[in-house]
Amino acid sequence: MNIPLLFLISVLPDFDLLVPFIEHRGPFHSILITTIVFLPIFLFFRKRAAPYYVALIQHSIIGDYLTDGGVQLLWPIARDWYAIPIPQESLISISLEWILFLISFIVMVGTNDIRILLKDRLSNLTFVVPIPAILFPAFLGHPLPAPLELFIPHLIYLALFTLSILATVKTRHGSRF
Repeated sequence: MNIPLLFLISVLPDFDLLVPFIEHRGPFHSILITTIVFLPIFLFFRKRAAPYYVALIQHSIIGDYLTDGGVQLLWPIARDWYAIPIPQESLISISLEWILFLISFIVMVGTNDIRILLKDRLSNLTFVVPIPAILFPAFLGHPLPAPLELFIPHLIYLALFTLSILATVKTRHGSRF
């Protein structure tokens, strides 16, 4: 499993923020479209594709379904917005994010993925995509401001991703870095 690729894939639905005339949390967040796009990937890679599929749909289901704004989970069949409207600043939302962060961090430490991420691997360079997904909400308040209580997980992921990129760049550029 390629951890940097998992993180990259997990933020892909938010590319809708960069596409004019596409509503945020609309078609790019549809689990129906995601499943259709993933069918050939499943046919070719079989069960090895499952973690990447889960990384992609968790964004819509966990990240956006459990928010005030909701998500168009079944676009284009249904253009309705679905949500369990949990305010982002609520204790429930903040606790859920902390729990998911701690689980992911414990899994990465337990599987030794943290150590692997800090080594020279070309795939570490894909972290340049999730870094703005951390920076924008935490420091620029876009598309929504991150609650202050979530700055620590944001900073830890930011540090991990940055160190992973630097490990790769430093090794490949040697003393010129």
